[in-house]
Amino acid sequence: MQATQATIATPGRPNEDYLAAGPDWAFVLDGATAPSGVDSGCAHDVPWLVRRLGGELERRLAASDGTVADVLADAIRATCAAHGDTCDLHNPSSPSATAALLRLRGYDLEYLALADSPIVLDVAGETRPIIDDRIERLPSYTLEAVRDLRNQPGGFWVASTKPEAAYEAVHGVVPAADVRRAVLLTDGASRYVERFGLGDWADLLDLVEQVGPAELLRHVRAAEEAETSEERRRRRGKPHDDATAVFLRF
Repeated sequence: MQATQATIATPGRPNEDYLAAGPDWAFVLDGATAPSGVDSGCAHDVPWLVRRLGGELERRLAASDGTVADVLADAIRATCAAHGDTCDLHNPSSPSATAALLRLRGYDLEYLALADSPIVLDVAGETRPIIDDRIERLPSYTLEAVRDLRNQPGGFWVASTKPEAAYEAVHGVVPAADVRRAVLLTDGASRYVERFGLGDWADLLDLVEQVGPAELLRHVRAAEEAETSEERRRRRGKPHDDATAVFLRF
């Protein structure tokens, strides 16, 4: 497995994305930017949560024989233990992150997508996006509605204070021998398809293979800059976002 990666921050803000890759695994995390004025009950900011969780994931992916859902659940549990004495982990607005993971395990390639960080696989020549779209299907996006639906049945799930969220992710396996290439994306990078319609998932995969993840992110930034105020009004979400892509060749 060969990995090529790139990440860029929202202009003027610290990067709340995180990525890592090993000999037979890779993942991206995307921290949820805290809305202004919301009490998270936590003494730590989103970058702390993402980096702590990322470090716990790296250690476990390098050593654990469990499934990727087991690994993520253990990493969430360890992250909770790191600040359970100082922070209110029962607060539903506690810092959180999305996750996308791939790992070779025996003859299988395991995948996991939690919240809006998608994975795109090339499986025997077929482009197969792995998408957890529950955030896109919420009945309301007010601060109160999102808070009440976070990490709840019928709502959506993120990596935060509930290890069981890992088992609610979109996860499974495909035969490793059938996979030629893959890309893991935070939603700032998947805007190429999902927000701006610059191409479909196959186009995105081809672009990253041919010119690299950094060029994908450059296209997204250019589209953000060119977006009109009317287009921005119609589309839900921030005008700019942290963006990360990890391309894998098998």
